[in-house]
Amino acid sequence: MRDFSDLQGELGPVWSMNHHGGSPHVLVALPSFSLSESMLSHYATRIPALEHRYLLASLMLPRIEQCEMIFICSELPSDEVLDYYVSLAPEGRRADARSRLRIVTVDDPSARSVAEKLLDRPDLIRRLRAMIGGRPAFIEPWNVTQHEVGIAVRLDAPINGTAPELWPLGFKGAGRRLFQAARVPTPVGREDVRSVDEVCAAIAAIQLERPAAQGVVVKHDDSGAGDGNQVVQLRDLAGRRLPDAAIRSQLEAMPAWYLADLAHGSVVEELVTGAHATSPSVQLDISPDGEVIVLATHEQVLGGSSHQIYRGCHFPADAAYAATLATYAEAVGRLLAPRGVVGRLSVDFFAVRDAADQWNLYALEINLRKGGTTHPYAALRNLVPGRYDPRAGTWCTADGSSRCYVATDNLVDPAWLGLPPADVIRAVAEAGLQFDRHRKTGVVLHMLSCLAVDGRVGLTAIGLTHDDAQAMYDETERAISGLSVSSPDRRSLSV
Repeated sequence: MRDFSDLQGELGPVWSMNHHGGSPHVLVALPSFSLSESMLSHYATRIPALEHRYLLASLMLPRIEQCEMIFICSELPSDEVLDYYVSLAPEGRRADARSRLRIVTVDDPSARSVAEKLLDRPDLIRRLRAMIGGRPAFIEPWNVTQHEVGIAVRLDAPINGTAPELWPLGFKGAGRRLFQAARVPTPVGREDVRSVDEVCAAIAAIQLERPAAQGVVVKHDDSGAGDGNQVVQLRDLAGRRLPDAAIRSQLEAMPAWYLADLAHGSVVEELVTGAHATSPSVQLDISPDGEVIVLATHEQVLGGSSHQIYRGCHFPADAAYAATLATYAEAVGRLLAPRGVVGRLSVDFFAVRDAADQWNLYALEINLRKGGTTHPYAALRNLVPGRYDPRAGTWCTADGSSRCYVATDNLVDPAWLGLPPADVIRAVAEAGLQFDRHRKTGVVLHMLSCLAVDGRVGLTAIGLTHDDAQAMYDETERAISGLSVSSPDRRSLSV
């Protein structure tokens, strides 16, 4: 077996084949969520459905005719789901595209990354090597840890992702330092915080610098999707500053696992607030030769008790600041590329409008992996070919038109528990909402296997304008709800 660094030296040539008119090659899709044990346990029952989000990448097959995709997952997606994605291809290319999509399943529902599970299956490793058959191949990961490296070495295929030794560049503290080096604004804060006492000291320092601060956010260095974030309020409901003891009590009331993970490193930064505030992000790609490409800007939809958990997104970001977002993110990417970062990443921001009606942007974190905005972007890129213009903040197609979308992984209703994916697909189509290849607008579903877990489904609604996309999103929710209302026996199963 070859050394990983030697393998990575071959990434550029095979990666460059992955386009229309490219040479024959194999893309191994590895949606492996190699995260902390606490995060994996949080998503345990949803991990297979989260992996299935990246079936949206298979929509590239009609466009990239020389690519064979091997999709690795924990549980087999149903035939109806696979047929659904094939149906979105041009009619004359469907059979060919389906023949070039190969599914390999480890049949393991445990709360571990699929890469870790695959390392326990040398028989599947041998099967995968036989499927690749010595052809040019590369791995497209979700993120890259030693587990994914182990798969790469065993398959003798490079990874289009950042090597594990560079992973700390995406930690919250390192991100703050990179933002400062790139001259990108960031909230007042402190890095390298590892205990409750140090959090208290950081809060005191922030209050000295920002006496009017309403709160702070404590963030684990190595976390994602907002699951490592906890908000600490610094003022009571009347706006009075809380005593130190009341602030400490909020910290000590946090979950035991969260307090234990502080020891691995955290940051504390001011909770920036405003009457008009948003949470935009920028998706970047760094090519093997170091080119930094701004792929898209998004408005993130956050939820949870502290409004720190990713729920969905809108594309593109607000035109008032989309170009500035792209400039800031590109500056960060240009610092990361020489350090060896490669593949997909994103930079998250917070935008707040001041009394003078000016938007102020603050960079929050760097994610050296794919994320919640990756798969809806894949749907747009493959179904409505074009490019994102970072200066105009719009998606540009060959005919000069543009597109917007509204997407989520979290359209959920307990009444939908047990709805068959085929029924949901049919309801969306009968409502006239399914993506139309001719108009190049409509709804694309994903995470259909999660209906059996907790009545959850994901979707990307692509429209000519944001209002069009939002209307389709809302109509899709009504169409699915109509199924549960008309199926009382099925709905009773969710009680």
